[in-house]
Amino acid sequence: MAALLLLVCYARPAAAANCSASASTIAFGVYTEGNAANFTGTVTVTCTSGTSYKVGLNAGLNSPDGKQRDMYGGNGGQNTLNYSLYSDAGRTTYWGNTPGTNTVAGIGTGNAQTYTIYAQIPATDLGALGNYADTITVYITGSFTTATAQFSVNASVIAGCGISATAMNFGNYAGTVANSTSIVTISCTSGTTYNVGLNAGTATGATVTTRKMTGPSSATLSYALYSNSGLTINWGNIVGINTVAGAGTGHAQFLTVYGRIAAGQYLRPGSYSDTITASITY
Repeated sequence: MAALLLLVCYARPAAAANCSASASTIAFGVYTEGNAANFTGTVTVTCTSGTSYKVGLNAGLNSPDGKQRDMYGGNGGQNTLNYSLYSDAGRTTYWGNTPGTNTVAGIGTGNAQTYTIYAQIPATDLGALGNYADTITVYITGSFTTATAQFSVNASVIAGCGISATAMNFGNYAGTVANSTSIVTISCTSGTTYNVGLNAGTATGATVTTRKMTGPSSATLSYALYSNSGLTINWGNIVGINTVAGAGTGHAQFLTVYGRIAAGQYLRPGSYSDTITASITY
């Protein structure tokens, strides 16, 4: 008797590579100019174990590239508010959608893997008042059918202003008229009305019409500050009376302060100084 033994073998087919993704909303909330606004979101990727993949973020609905993205909104819905998305906590590496250049790479584990998106509105950005939004598409690419997800980015711009000023240096005073200037820089949300005032300074008894620098042995040197180049309009801090009014443009605006020391003051030699506070009301 002869017996025939058949050995039958089969190979288990490899699991097809597959990925899925989801993402959270990036809600900056209320934004006012002068300070960078930071927020984070997440992308969650689930891929078959051992699957190599890349995570890319597109430029959004209206942005030209993946570096400076734009939310649209504000009055009329046609204004822009700049923001950027980064893959690192230091916010130095832009997160884009070019494989091998600015995407984030990973290897699937079969479980959900979460990546943090670091978002920022720069301190220098000045948007018009209103609500802003953009939509970002997430692309998960590799040796499989591309998976996608979307998340929204939104912020609300409220009235806000920033102010700074340069020093006013008259130099040496020898009893004749001395003139000098200072530049006040205003940064206000587009459409925000404001008034800029200058206080009386720090000298005892000084007012906005009789300002004084203080020097040796409490001696004082009188001077005046004006809002016009003809040096005829005193600059004080009573809104609507002697302040300087304007409206924000969303860009820096520059106001000149004109200073004058009148002739005929003969005082103890030395250094004289005062500190003026420039304030903005909006």
